[in-house]
Amino acid sequence: MDRQQLIEQIKTKRSFLCVGLDTDLKKVPQHLLDGPDPIFTFNKAIIDATAPYCVAYKPNLAFYEAFGVKGLMAFEKTVNYLKKYYPNHFIVADAKRGDIGNTSAMYARTFFGEYDVDSLTVAPYMGEDSVTPFLGYEGKWVILLALTSNKGSHDFQLTTDPEGMPLYEKVMRKAQQWGTEENLMFVVGATQGKMFEDIRRIAPRHFLLVPGVGAQGGSLEEVCKYGMNDDCGLLVNSSRGIIYASDGEDYAEVAGEKAKELKEQMDVLLKEHNL
Repeated sequence: MDRQQLIEQIKTKRSFLCVGLDTDLKKVPQHLLDGPDPIFTFNKAIIDATAPYCVAYKPNLAFYEAFGVKGLMAFEKTVNYLKKYYPNHFIVADAKRGDIGNTSAMYARTFFGEYDVDSLTVAPYMGEDSVTPFLGYEGKWVILLALTSNKGSHDFQLTTDPEGMPLYEKVMRKAQQWGTEENLMFVVGATQGKMFEDIRRIAPRHFLLVPGVGAQGGSLEEVCKYGMNDDCGLLVNSSRGIIYASDGEDYAEVAGEKAKELKEQMDVLLKEHNL
């Protein structure tokens, strides 16, 4: 999916919601555990219930790799289901890969060649040759970690050089020499609030993947006030606040209701920004 197609989906659906599929068998409704493939069964029901209200899905690979081959098969089935029945939804493989060049090239082949997802989260710590192999696939996106919402983000990302430039800014500026607004996004945590002003000063047109709204306490209104641009430029992710809103047999129905609530808030915010 290219940039213009993503923008059109946001404008058509009046939503920039990304639903995180962080499927944990300790948290799914217990009646699903009796079935042959509880991870995919859960994902399928969540997808069917939330698809009208979102533009993207973000399966987190750690939650699938934790269950070995069965987990990876469930991930692949989830991706294939999305591509078959919801081809206009943007798929983010949240795997945070990034290694020396030939290793990154194999990761890129895995996710963009084998699984054929739209985008992949990438860790930038090893620099250019660890990131550029992912940028060679037409129509695919790198979503680079920039300023995250976890406590440990202060350990490195906010440290400054002698000129006062924080590390996250250096990462974002350097990465824009490797990719463009057509194939490069940045991860910025929703709890960063007013710092989105600084983010937009550094990368005014790039899309931002924004986790942390809902269960992590990030404010959707603040994210939009400081982070939305003329194309929207945001994919706001919610995981636990949607997929685990109920642990009963009505889990999919309740997830749909939560996604609809966020979508309606997003519609209002888009109108406020004349979109």
